[in-house]
Amino acid sequence: MANDHGEQIRIVQETVAGKEITFAHVMGGPAPIIYQKLGLNPQLDYRSSAIGIMNMTPPESAVIASDIAVKSGNVYLGFADRFTGTLIITGEISDVTTALTEIVEYFHDTLGYVVCNITKR
Repeated sequence: MANDHGEQIRIVQETVAGKEITFAHVMGGPAPIIYQKLGLNPQLDYRSSAIGIMNMTPPESAVIASDIAVKSGNVYLGFADRFTGTLIITGEISDVTTALTEIVEYFHDTLGYVVCNITKR
């Protein structure tokens, strides 16, 4: 990148971790290959199943979100990473949706996080 005088401009970007849920999505009835590629439980009824995925900061929040998810209903904890803040759960569509809803509400109402809307497809 250069300015009008032909000089190079250097841009430095940094991220500042806030208290937020930046992504929450429910994938209803995903193809079996998605489960296989993610290393998730292959013993599911794929017709009525769903994958829920979230990302949050600080990344250690994924531990709290995992606890809420498994206590909210019949969901399987597929992946929780306290270093990236990623959480993946599986289960029936209604259970996954309920788990994500409970996580988002708790983080917003009790912990004071900025949260995104839960998307679904």
